[in-house]
Amino acid sequence: MINYMRFARSKTVLRLKTIDSCFEELKDSRLVEETFTVDEVRDMLDGLQVVVRGEVETELINTAHTNVLLLRQLFTQAEKFYLRLTSDISELENRELLEQVAEFEKTDFKTPDKPNQESSKPKLAPLNEGGVSELLNKEIARLQEENDKMKAKLRTLETQALSALDEKTKAERALKDLQKVQGEQKLLAHSQEISCLEDTVAALKEDYEKSLSANAASQKDLQENLISAKHELLRVQEQLSLAEKELDRKFQQTAAFRNMKEILTKKNEQIKELRKSLQRYEPDE
Repeated sequence: MINYMRFARSKTVLRLKTIDSCFEELKDSRLVEETFTVDEVRDMLDGLQVVVRGEVETELINTAHTNVLLLRQLFTQAEKFYLRLTSDISELENRELLEQVAEFEKTDFKTPDKPNQESSKPKLAPLNEGGVSELLNKEIARLQEENDKMKAKLRTLETQALSALDEKTKAERALKDLQKVQGEQKLLAHSQEISCLEDTVAALKEDYEKSLSANAASQKDLQENLISAKHELLRVQEQLSLAEKELDRKFQQTAAFRNMKEILTKKNEQIKELRKSLQRYEPDE
């Protein structure tokens, strides 16, 4: 915001200098006599009005277009992170907020000699640098939390497996005792129970191995996404650099620059004509 306000102020100062030069040119080129008729004054004011109106109109149009470019940059960055930005046009004419912005501008530009004035102000992380990493960090934290939950679940399953093994051991002991008392029928029933317990342990181990494989795959995907995001960040920074160079080149082609050049050319020609007139009518001086 501060950088944009400085940019807007520099454009305003440049345009005011252009308007001042229009008045100075009128004074130097037309106000050469002591008295003027009404028609002459009206003619001078009409010409000045045309020039000043053109300068102000050009600046207003350029300001509107500049704001469009700024909003386009913000919306483009928001779309990359699937954000929906909204704006309230009525707030742009809120007198209280406009006064607060004016007061902020006065405070910010009043004491430029204080060292490290901006470093003491809190700053937000740039969207084109920290956004991707922040989202990935959140995703990693979420997966780590799920991983912790799965580990807790696995500990519970291990406890259950140990209990099942204890029951199996007890069942085997009971089976040996029952073999002495009961026949082959009861032995077969206990064997089926032991088989079920073995199947339960095998299923628990399989779930544990699947969970470990899923966690490893998730970590690998996150690393690949982070590398891809870094590459995208470098590409965006390169595009921003090219856009800044293009903006500097277009500034040299603005209407204000051309108008200043035309005004200076006309002024030089008028000075040459005045010198020729002086040499013709007052050669001695």
